[in-house]
Amino acid sequence: MGNLGFQEILLIAVVVLVLFGGRKIPEFMKGLGKGIREFNDAKNNVKKELEDGMNEKDNVSTTTTTTQP
Repeated sequence: MGNLGFQEILLIAVVVLVLFGGRKIPEFMKGLGKGIREFNDAKNNVKKELEDGMNEKDNVSTTTTTTQP
């Protein structure tokens, strides 16, 4: 299940062309690209916030252990 041959891909391309038309496909791809870009930006922001939080936690735990007698 998951193996797509040339005929299946060609059939999907023809169906997409018939449904959306030649003029709508570039607009669709542009929107898809913007969506992927926004998703990657959000993913990178979450990753950066998690790393900053972990670094902040490490800095707080290091300072609390060194200041205690």
